[in-house]
Amino acid sequence: MNFNSNKLYRIPLRYHVFFWLTYFLFNTFRWGSYFNDYVYSLKTNLLGFPIHMTLCYLNILVFMPFLVYRKKYVLYVLSVLATIFLMVVIKFNLTYLLITHNVWPEGPETIQKLTLNYTIDMMMGELYVMTFVTAIKITLDFKKEQRRVTDLEKSQLETELLFLKSQISPHFFFNTLNNIYSLSVEKSNKTPKIVLKLSELMRYMLYDTKGKKQSLENEILCIQNYLDLERIRNDERLEVNMAVSGDIHDKEISPVILLTFIENAFKHGVNKNTGKVKIDINFKVKNDFLHFTISNPTPEITEHKDNFNKSSGIGIENVKKRLELGYNKNDYKLSFKNKKNIFVVKLVIKVT
Repeated sequence: MNFNSNKLYRIPLRYHVFFWLTYFLFNTFRWGSYFNDYVYSLKTNLLGFPIHMTLCYLNILVFMPFLVYRKKYVLYVLSVLATIFLMVVIKFNLTYLLITHNVWPEGPETIQKLTLNYTIDMMMGELYVMTFVTAIKITLDFKKEQRRVTDLEKSQLETELLFLKSQISPHFFFNTLNNIYSLSVEKSNKTPKIVLKLSELMRYMLYDTKGKKQSLENEILCIQNYLDLERIRNDERLEVNMAVSGDIHDKEISPVILLTFIENAFKHGVNKNTGKVKIDINFKVKNDFLHFTISNPTPEITEHKDNFNKSSGIGIENVKKRLELGYNKNDYKLSFKNKKNIFVVKLVIKVT
């Protein structure tokens, strides 16, 4: 994962101040209690902390972006070691000149000049501070990157859901407009009523289905309008039995999910059959789940029946995709059954 060094500046300044101030006070009291000399500890930390901070920010802002992220690992190691060594030399001389000649009181021996043991010990200490701060930086960047990826995935899912929803509505209206065209050619008196019902459905599609969820009551009302439209168009040859049971109030569902099954039933069960046709629809709410069932006869004509058996159509496929994207696996169960020339769709879905 590629971390952006500029993200450091997006961390509010107060967090930097809080971190270094806390670390400074902790270090001052720790060494003050060790030496039993808090004044000496304060002086050495006032000298040492600018060096700590310089090394840490050099590593975060310069060495990592320009060397590590560009895979120049050997040059990175050499640059870090050289910089730490330079800072240790500066720290030794400033301590000797400004604070005390006993530069390394915690060491095994008193020194008056830079030694190998002192250099290695101090370099290890500075490397520890750099590693600690860099680990914090990488952790924060990792969390931000994970959050960004999560937000991006969420945005992509929402975009895909909107796309699938937009496919369903034109598919539905296309079929209905074809019906209106046929009736208008016949100069049927049913045409104005169908246009009125269609306008009500269009209003619902345009203004009431923009959110992720819609009230179950409105969805059922939309379906009722659609059924009224189909009754007008098909007249006496259509028998629709619709039953609603359970508490449908204050329940929510993804919009147009159920309407797609209704539309599919009429497309295959009514339009591709002759004579009287019966559609059975059942809504039952139980324990925060809607048990939805719709059954329709399969197409009579052979070519339609073959196509029906091969595919359930773009509408049903889109519903499957929307269910996968919009619900957890445990929140719905969709099944199909084709028995004795009756096609049955059963959907159990959470509606809270």
